Amino acid sequence: MLLLLLALGFLVGGGVAALLTQASPRWSTLLGVGGAVAGCGLGLIPAAGILLGQPVRSLRVAWDVPYGAFFVQIDALSAFFLLPIFGLSALAAIYGAEYMRAYRDGKSAGVSWFFFDLLVASMAMVVVARNAVLFLVAWEVMALASFFLVTFQDEEESVRSAGWTYLVATHLGSACLLALFILLGRGTGSLDFDRFTASSGVGLLFILAMVGFGSKAGFMPFHVWLPEAHPAAPSHVSAVMSGVMIKTGIYGLVRTLTFLGPLPAWAGWLLIGVGVTSGVLGVLFALAQHDLKRLLAYSSVENMGIIALGLGLGLIGLRVGSTSLAVLGFAGGLLHVFNHALFKGLLFLGAGSVLHATGTRDLEELGGLLKRMPWTGLTFLTGAMAISGLPPLNGFVSEFLLYLGAFGAVASLASGAAVPALVVIAGLALIGGLALACFTKAFGVVFLGAPRGRHTARAHAAGPLMRISMQTLAAGCLLIGMFAPMVVRALAPLLEQVTRLPPDRVRLELTHATGPLGWVTVCALGLIALATVLTALRRGALSRRSVDLATTWDCGYGQPGPRMQYTASSFAQPLTDLFRPLLGTRPTASLPQGLFPRAASFSTDTPDLYRERLYRPIFGGIARTLSAFRWLQHGRVQLYVLYIGLTLLVLLVWKLGEP
Repeated sequence: MLLLLLALGFLVGGGVAALLTQASPRWSTLLGVGGAVAGCGLGLIPAAGILLGQPVRSLRVAWDVPYGAFFVQIDALSAFFLLPIFGLSALAAIYGAEYMRAYRDGKSAGVSWFFFDLLVASMAMVVVARNAVLFLVAWEVMALASFFLVTFQDEEESVRSAGWTYLVATHLGSACLLALFILLGRGTGSLDFDRFTASSGVGLLFILAMVGFGSKAGFMPFHVWLPEAHPAAPSHVSAVMSGVMIKTGIYGLVRTLTFLGPLPAWAGWLLIGVGVTSGVLGVLFALAQHDLKRLLAYSSVENMGIIALGLGLGLIGLRVGSTSLAVLGFAGGLLHVFNHALFKGLLFLGAGSVLHATGTRDLEELGGLLKRMPWTGLTFLTGAMAISGLPPLNGFVSEFLLYLGAFGAVASLASGAAVPALVVIAGLALIGGLALACFTKAFGVVFLGAPRGRHTARAHAAGPLMRISMQTLAAGCLLIGMFAPMVVRALAPLLEQVTRLPPDRVRLELTHATGPLGWVTVCALGLIALATVLTALRRGALSRRSVDLATTWDCGYGQPGPRMQYTASSFAQPLTDLFRPLLGTRPTASLPQGLFPRAASFSTDTPDLYRERLYRPIFGGIARTLSAFRWLQHGRVQLYVLYIGLTLLVLLVWKLGEP
């Protein structure tokens, strides 16, 4: 435990040192990145040790804060979430050391690295805190640190708007968490997690947890901050926020499940409903985007939906007594937490490299970057394949576990589990197909074809520090897929804690799952090896003969140009038209005119329906209502003090009047 606290000390110390040396961008970057890498490296040691079988580490110290003690602990659940927090944050810091050089003029690197290190430290404290007061303090520090990182380019109106949207959303969630912890601790008079009781009102507590933690995780309809904040932040910060910060919401929800005990049947159904909604709509909105980072942000909503599907299956499995469904549901959902951190972190870093090299995130202005940025293109392709669930990469492994559990429930006709399992199968199939179309569009439009705009003319390869981070994450995606059976079996201690099932039954179910998983992985690797051999044979055969190059069919045009390619809008048009009732996509077209048309265009705009039709009317109504009380704001401080005094007097009289 002391090693973890030392790691947090390195993180905070590195951030403070970067802030104190902000006059020198070189020193502030060196100290900020050095503190982040050293702290994350130290923090990985106790987390890995717990997952490898070491006993639970804890520290409880009395303090002056009421309702409990300063209580921190690393168990299997905390250790599992610490791995991606520290691992991805370290790689993002290394990437950011080079990425942030473009912002040295007019921006303080020291301030940025201070909040980055503080964000990492607060995320780690969130997952090890075992006292509600400590948890909420860390949660608030995490929210504020990420707010200042999101608003790093605060000279832009869109960035300021994104920051305020995020701040409002996260504090609405925090209000629900405060109510949740008060209700959990009222029976014992302590806010230490190990003394929480939930003898009654379990349904209400679960709803509070879903809203409070779901707003951070990005579950629909609480996701509206996410596609605004993630594109606004620097790309290495976007990678951390999407890859691990939103997972603190998943952690909090799973941790709360361990407090509540047996839940009603509708809890699992609710998670599955939220999962299907977030997954399908998230990937549909991603498919309709033209901003590369906004596309990735909506894709995070989709993947949070997949995790919710796994948690819902696990709860239903526990409810109906199906060990296989419970184990495989929680295993798939929790493994997807780790997998998403890898491939989404990789994709955001790849998008950052594109932005760094071209100065734009607009898909309609990109194209043909694979020749100029081969390593970025290759690693982005790896992340795109992983997030689409293609074997033998890591995204396939977690989704395969969910399919395996759901198909098993349908085949066994388990009472109360077959119907939700069918819903999960259908939802995952639709999400997977749409994700494949979405990331075919993202990779193809950005890296293939010919340049669509002037921005690609100055594109250049990513620097060595940026490449190292992306290559490491790409290797992680491949290694988890290749060694999937070992990875799945290593989840046993985590699943034993979450499901509270006997260890031998958990390990038996995981062993059964590794059989078909191993065969699929071997077949996928075999196909890749066969394709590699055939490619080598073809290249060898063509090397001994002359090869003529010719243009492809040009539809009768004598001089085809870059504008004749598919655009991001036209590629997605068939699907956005099909799902227009859900998306509300507004197309704008300028059709060719005459025999020899000179210009034609097609574009689409897809606003977030929840933002436009739910939150904007609600907050607009609140603003109009509160504006009626502006007469109270007259600038006279003495009257403000009078208001406070009268309020305190009323509360005092009310309290004294209680029996």
